[in-house]
Amino acid sequence: MTTRIGDIHIERHGFVATVTIDRPPVNSMSVDLMRDLADALEELGKDGATRAVVLATRGKVFCAGADLTRRADEIGIAARADSPGTNPLYDQAVRLFSTELPIVAAIQGAAVGAGLGLAMVADVRIASPEARFTANFVKLGFHPGFGLTYTLPRLIGRGPAEVMFLTGARVDAEEARRIGLVNEIVLQKDLLAAAKTHAASIAENAPLAVRSTRKTLRSDLAASVRAATDREFAEQQWLMKTDDFREGVKSVNERRPGDFKGC
Repeated sequence: MTTRIGDIHIERHGFVATVTIDRPPVNSMSVDLMRDLADALEELGKDGATRAVVLATRGKVFCAGADLTRRADEIGIAARADSPGTNPLYDQAVRLFSTELPIVAAIQGAAVGAGLGLAMVADVRIASPEARFTANFVKLGFHPGFGLTYTLPRLIGRGPAEVMFLTGARVDAEEARRIGLVNEIVLQKDLLAAAKTHAASIAENAPLAVRSTRKTLRSDLAASVRAATDREFAEQQWLMKTDDFREGVKSVNERRPGDFKGC
């Protein structure tokens, strides 16, 4: 059975649910999209039947992150009126990291910026050889977000995370596996099936024990993501007002090095 919440498609097979983001052309992030995703994952966690989730997206790009050419309030990186220190997009990020079911991500292409942050929501990441991972915030004159300053070093270690953050360099699938960002690489044609098989290997176990173990492993995760996003957003607010940010967004869209002035 397949159901849909906005741009989120949910298909159940046995104890595994496949949750697919379908927002062409590059699955750009928005508050509504992340809210729908969080709603879907929370509902699956309550349905009494689902034991594991495959997180996938359609198209060649896993998730291109937030479209910074749009207004901040349109993509959810403007401050909330009732809470100036937080924003709606990061509220949804905290919800995603609070969900209870184990998640296997199938990453078929580029995971960029906040799209990389979305990949960090998963417990297991399976990628095709075409997958690419980029924390390109500094190339945009911007600060990392979506909790990445906590989740990425926690996963791959401080050194590799610092290289990704400070250079903005793209990491291919093989390098991602070497540093622990990816658990397995499979051919593109086999990717979704491999992710479903891995999720099924989780779902065959005692569900209460799986949830209990996962809860211990991720006990401080949501709170730490909240603290990280609060800090990230404070930095993003003033950086968005700089000339370098405007130049960074323009230069990335024009596929050229930025001409930054430090102002």
